[in-house]
Amino acid sequence: MMSMLQAIFLGVVQGLTEFLPVSSSGHLVFFQSLLGLKEPPIFFDVMVHVGTLLAVVVYFRTDIWKIIEGIGSALRKKEGNQEGVKLLLFIILASIPTGLMGLLFRDWFESFFSKPQWVGGMLILTGLVLWFTRFVKGEGRPLPRMEWVDAVFIGIAQGLAIIPGISRSGATISIGLFCGLDRELSGKFSFLLSIPAILGATLLEMKKVDSMGSLWPILFGSVVAFGVGILALTFLIRIIKIEKIFNFSYYCCGMGILMIILA
Repeated sequence: MMSMLQAIFLGVVQGLTEFLPVSSSGHLVFFQSLLGLKEPPIFFDVMVHVGTLLAVVVYFRTDIWKIIEGIGSALRKKEGNQEGVKLLLFIILASIPTGLMGLLFRDWFESFFSKPQWVGGMLILTGLVLWFTRFVKGEGRPLPRMEWVDAVFIGIAQGLAIIPGISRSGATISIGLFCGLDRELSGKFSFLLSIPAILGATLLEMKKVDSMGSLWPILFGSVVAFGVGILALTFLIRIIKIEKIFNFSYYCCGMGILMIILA
């Protein structure tokens, strides 16, 4: 049975690593391998993901409301928030390659969980991608100038992040910057795009749930994941705006090398 302390610890890890560009799945493999931890109960894993999903919804509630307003205006055939509609369409478009890659390659990608050295290599790759963002200069294109091909590339990057060690936020934000999007939009689009991705993964995991276990540790873990997730989002968006996201590359490379050595 999972202890309260273990649940809180895993909730902190989930809340931090789900949003910071350091790969939540890579850290899961690392801690399980290093500490000999058994895989947490599936229902617990589902609920901490729900906690981080709620963190995204709360943090970006203004942008989500703009999307809802845009949909309402479009349905009433009135002039309204066109940017909200465009953002929604691009999120749907980017989710298509992510979904296809998940359906076709999920089992193969997840086989990396049993290969800590490979995961370490993927963390180093994440670090290298983040490091190259330091060369992205200029203000970039805002949402009105974002194109469908940008959304497709970002969606492919999110699909590749199913591989443990490839950071979802790191990959999608970096590709957004490489495509020439402005920094705030790259961060915002990355996390709004995570909503259908996390929701889809959570629903898939729910099918595997056979027992709920003790509810108190699960509840505490979920609440901790939500609170830490809000803090992580606030911190990362600030780092993106001041053009310092490449600093996470050193951590990813260091963690990757450590994982390879200890594996």
